[in-house]
Order: sequence, then structure tokens, then C-alpha cells
Amino acid sequence: MKFSPDISFNYELREVQARVFYKKQRLDLHRPLHPTILNKLLEDLRIEWTYNSNNIEGNTLTLAETKLVLQEGITIGGKKLREHFEVINHHKAISYLEEIVRPGRMMETADMLNLHEYILRNIIDEYAGRFRPGMVRIVGANFVPPNAQKVPSFLEDLISYINENTHGFDAVTLATLFHHRFVWIHPFIDGNGRTVRLAMNLILMSHGYPPAFILTQDRKKYFKALNDANNGDYDKLLLMMFQAVERTLNIYLNSIGGDYEDFEPMESIAREDEVPYSAEYLSLLARKGRIDAYKEGKVWLTTKSAIEAYRKNKLK
Repeated sequence: MKFSPDISFNYELREVQARVFYKKQRLDLHRPLHPTILNKLLEDLRIEWTYNSNNIEGNTLTLAETKLVLQEGITIGGKKLREHFEVINHHKAISYLEEIVRPGRMMETADMLNLHEYILRNIIDEYAGRFRPGMVRIVGANFVPPNAQKVPSFLEDLISYINENTHGFDAVTLATLFHHRFVWIHPFIDGNGRTVRLAMNLILMSHGYPPAFILTQDRKKYFKALNDANNGDYDKLLLMMFQAVERTLNIYLNSIGGDYEDFEPMESIAREDEVPYSAEYLSLLARKGRIDAYKEGKVWLTTKSAIEAYRKNKLK
């Protein structure tokens, strides 16, 4: 089954896409970042990335516990040994990813196998870094992954599609298409989600974007978006991916300082007299990608200028 997705961008997607491209250009103007700033950013993002990706898959370690395991080597009482390995393994897989990424680097099947080997190390060693030997079923999904014998050729076709990029898609769109198709192929017996959320960043980072990840608070929305993509509707998954990239771009730009406006909680901004919208309405706009905003935990952050830009655009 040849991979040939039909992609179109609605108005909301084009809005967030334009913001992402603009912020990427702004970030590029400040590169290379000061090593102290960059190292602190990456250290924090590695922990947050590890926590969110594992938690999406059912790992019960909190963000604070994840940080303790990684930075202090502490074993958390009452938590499974597997959960500790999942944290350690994911963090090592990020380090591997950072080692191999470089501008314009092409993806390889070996990258997927190597990332997966890190993910399942000391958990299911027999299948770490190996394609699944038989069929698998996914609870809650609206599809059945292909026969195991077809996995290598399907994955090769996908990687060729991404590397050739004959349609000229931007890096975020490519990462989204890769993400969905990889999940559909489901190459491994376990660890597919964690592996693909790492591998998609090989695409993003090789194109100069900071790493991006799905927040665990958006888990249900994420799985729904993947199911929609199985039916040919990529809108929700594309929006999630562009918003994930925009979030880390905002974090990077905020760390630089200068004349960039601070992001504030929507609850605080909505209480100000000059803001004509409620926090609930601003949150709705943020979820749809209509205003410049990003999430920290369960809290949406935005700026007054982002709200004003939306208001002026609405009046046109």
C-alpha cells in the first residue's frame, strides 16, 4: 500500500504555520545561542520530553520523580522497576538522537532500530531494536497494523517518502506525516509511540527546529487525532504538531530575552479591563490555533499583543 497522503491546510492551520515559520526565523537570527542558555534549555526539555512521552504510555512517575531519577539516580518507592528503566532509556535515546542529528541528515531504517533498542533495553531485551515477529492489536485504535512480513518494506517506503519529499512539504508537516504512518505500520512489539515521538524530532532538528513533544494532558486528543488521520483527516494531528513546535520555539525565544513580550497565564490577562475576552474563550482560540499561545502543564499562556492581533484580524 503506497503512502500518498492528501494534505490541505485550512485557515487555522495556515495561521499557526505562519507563526511557526516566523518564530523559526527569529530564532535563527540569534543562533548560535550562548552555551549556558542552550544547555539549560536542553536539560529542562529532555526531562519534560521524557516525562510526557512515558506518561502518555502509562508510566506513573511524576515530572518531579522523573527529574529525581535522572539527576539524582534515586529509586522512587512504590514505583515499578520497569518505569525507572523507561525514564533512563528514554533519556539515553534523546542523547543518541542529539549525537546523530545534523543539518540535512537523511533518515535511515537503522535510526529507528537504534532508537527502539534504547527504549526497550532492560525491559524486553529479546525484541529491543528488532521488528515485531507477528501481528499486534492496538486497544482503542480504528485500524489493524499490517502483517509483520510487510513491516520492513513499509518502513523503507516511508523513509524514502520523507527523504525525497517530492511534494516540498515543510519539516513540521513531514514530521506529522511520518508520525502517523509510523504508528500505522507499528514496526515493533512494544515501544512504538515512544520511538516515533523521538524519531519525528530527527526530521525537525535536522531542519533547525528545537525538539517538540506532545503533552500528556493532550493524550486523548492526540490518540483521537491519530485515529482521524487513519481516515485521511490530518487536520487535528497537523495542528497538534505545529502547536507542539510553536511551544518549544516560544520557550527558546523567551529564554533569549530582549524585546520579546512575556507570555502570561490567560486567567490573568482576561481579568484586565482592556481585554474583551474571557479566559475560557481565549483557551478555545488557543486550542484551535487562532492565537499565539502555548501550554505549561494545564495552563495556557499568551500575550496581550497576540490577543490584540486576533481582535484586529477579526474586525477586517
